[in-house]
Parts: sequence; structure tokens; C-alpha cells
Amino acid sequence: MFKCGDMAVYPAHGVGKIESIEKKEIGGTNQSFYVMKIIESGMVVMIPTTAKETGLRNIIPPKDVKKVYAILKEKNVEISPQPWNQRYRDYMQKIKTGSVYEIASVLRDLNVLSSDKSLSFGEKKMMDTAKSLLVKEIALANKIQEKNVEDDFDKIFP
Repeated sequence: MFKCGDMAVYPAHGVGKIESIEKKEIGGTNQSFYVMKIIESGMVVMIPTTAKETGLRNIIPPKDVKKVYAILKEKNVEISPQPWNQRYRDYMQKIKTGSVYEIASVLRDLNVLSSDKSLSFGEKKMMDTAKSLLVKEIALANKIQEKNVEDDFDKIFP
């Protein structure tokens, strides 16, 4: 259960702030919703408070950030040869899980792939999305500036 003012992660949208908790009548039934403002886009979303499958979760604890960096630093990854559109769908599914570890693996894989060949426009956009999602969450988890996280990423992916 989240409360007003809490920061949380909403899969595929990123980090946001719970602005309020509202009750709405939908189909004759009263339901409670978190009203969340996404930091990156300013978009406001309403998320049912009772639905577990929304994927809304807390920011990772600082101790788990090391695991994210370990995933990003893995260099001996094998990327199976497949058409870019299939790879795009697979990676998008990972991002939609909302798992910080899955998002880290997408960023790592796309960086490894980009060192071998040119990425499609969609893959480049996805890489930017994954990076942005991770930067925001790691910065909040460690209570540091996003620039510091971006500098760390630049060292990992020169």
C-alpha cells in the first residue's frame, strides 16, 4: 500500500509520485485508485489500488543497486541472432515487466549489440528509454543526482 507523496515505479512508464488516492465509481462499483504523476513525462495515470498485476512497486533499495550495475557490466553475453523486430518485441516485454533487473539486461544487451552493428531506430529509442528508467530509479535509490548515474553509465558503456 502506497500513500500520498510516495515515490514508486510503474512498469514501462518509470518513476512517479503518488499525488493522491481517489475513489471512483466504475460500473456501479466503488474503486480506489492511486493518482500518480510520472516524473519523466509529467503524465498522470490512475492505477487501481487493489490490482497486483499493475506491477506498481517501490523504488529498489540502495543495496540492490550493486546488482543492477553487475548486470550492466556483464560483457560475456550472447545475443541470439534474430530479426530486429522480434528482438524489439522480446525487449519490450522485459521493459513492461517493470523489473529493474530486466530493464538493465535490455540496456546491456542493446549496448553490446550496438558495438557489433547499427541499431534500428526503434532499438535506439528503446535503449534511451531503458537508460532513462534506470537512471531515475538508481538516482532516487541512492539519493544522488541523475548526472552521477549517467556518468557511471558512460564509464560502463564508453
